[in-house]
Amino acid sequence: MERIVLHVEAQVNPTESDEKVKKAMTNLFGQVTIQSIRKGNDLFLEAEATGQEALERFRNLLAFEHIRDAARRALQEGITRGAVTFHLNKQVAYAGHVSFSMEKAESPLGPITVTIKCSDPHAIVNWLAPKSVAQA
Repeated sequence: MERIVLHVEAQVNPTESDEKVKKAMTNLFGQVTIQSIRKGNDLFLEAEATGQEALERFRNLLAFEHIRDAARRALQEGITRGAVTFHLNKQVAYAGHVSFSMEKAESPLGPITVTIKCSDPHAIVNWLAPKSVAQA
């Protein structure tokens, strides 16, 4: 598969522990290097990794939780030219599970925003969440 760049970002709200937000991110993407970034008065945690192996843990979670079909739909909605962007529920991620969410609406704490940059976003979606074989 071609060059893949994974970018993960989450805002840390004043009522949140940055360690818990880091745990939510690593629960989904493994031991990525996370940096604290200030944007004005807001604190964000950001991680970037390269290569297909950076997505391996996330891919395995989608299979383990039997949510590949739902994940496929959510991922396809986020396809743009050269990237796939989607949002994950921060609290659910902290518990070690995957739940896709809207950018801001579903959780007052805000989401974890994931962007996967690559030359063929459809191939990444097919690899992360392959189409299920229909049972007759």
